Amino acid sequence: MVLTESFELTGFQRDLLYVIAGLDQPSGQTVQQQLETHIDNVNHGRLYPNLDTLVDYELVKKGSQDQRTNYYELTSSGEQLLVRRREWENQYISIPHTSDQQELDLQSPASSSSD
Repeated sequence: MVLTESFELTGFQRDLLYVIAGLDQPSGQTVQQQLETHIDNVNHGRLYPNLDTLVDYELVKKGSQDQRTNYYELTSSGEQLLVRRREWENQYISIPHTSDQQELDLQSPASSSSD
């Protein structure tokens, strides 16, 4: 079953797609570790069923690194879904895409005071 709209996913499933998109064929454990930097207690009972759902939706491909470890990567459908999601978000959010916080032009109390 191919899913075509990100609105049909849970927020957690979208987060999984973003993490997988940012890594090179991560294992489930790597995905879990990355998510846990922002979400408390991502347990196996939540993680793996949601990864399997994304595989069923044909947004993520699941492969085998070895006999015990699987890897995950976005399919072209998964990539297209994230692109469409980003385009939709950009209609409402005017923050430039950058990892450099100084380029965001945000005024913090410390930076807005004049010396």
